Amino acid sequence: MAAINLSFAACGFLGIYQLGAVGAFLRHGERLLGSLRACAGASAGALVAAVMITAPDKLEHCKDFTYKFADGVRRQRFGAVTPGYDFMLTLREGIEEILPSNAHSLAGDRLYISITHSKSGKNHIVSTFTSRDELIKVLLASSFVPVYAGMQPVEFQGQKWIDGGFTDSLPIPPVGRTITVSPFAGPQDVCPLHRGSFNNHLRLANMSVMFSVENIIRLNQALFPPSPTRMQSLCQEGFDDAVRFLKKEAWISQARV
Repeated sequence: MAAINLSFAACGFLGIYQLGAVGAFLRHGERLLGSLRACAGASAGALVAAVMITAPDKLEHCKDFTYKFADGVRRQRFGAVTPGYDFMLTLREGIEEILPSNAHSLAGDRLYISITHSKSGKNHIVSTFTSRDELIKVLLASSFVPVYAGMQPVEFQGQKWIDGGFTDSLPIPPVGRTITVSPFAGPQDVCPLHRGSFNNHLRLANMSVMFSVENIIRLNQALFPPSPTRMQSLCQEGFDDAVRFLKKEAWISQARV
């Protein structure tokens, strides 16, 4: 099999869908994993890509953190923008717990993170990291939505950066076939089935999605997390959609013990 990449779309708290897909890849995607060259992502997708490359053994830990993080935001009177609530600190603490000490070495030229320059609005893809702390800064930068996550953009290499989803929400590594994963119905390889009667597409920062009521609801849930039951359902949906993709490609394998 030729070199394979995975790219995870920017999607906020719907990253739980992508974690479900990762679970399917780890359990049933031995052929895919054997040819996996790199992972890419923006915002929450970058966090999922980082877990896939550096800490796949922490998948359940990552799911638990996502559920707790979402619950913490739901409990705030005004969500993430509630005065006194530090969204970025909570996110950093979660990343610190999950990434191994050598994460930056594991990620070198295998993890592609989309970030946006706060002044020029230009996209930049980062794939080399001099330290674990630098990797964490880039992940935080890729997830920083101004006002929602705070007022000060993340500083990296003397410049200030914001969410990569604004300019390239589904980055594609330069070499190999890239399998795209998104919780929004559209033409991506792993995504929900479109159940609407119209086939109109919207282009959102390099990602195409179907124009549908369901996708509009999901775009809202990306920033305002749905109920725990709904998030668990999204996680299972991601798993099932990834299994469907593996079957279509004839890459399915038996579950690992």
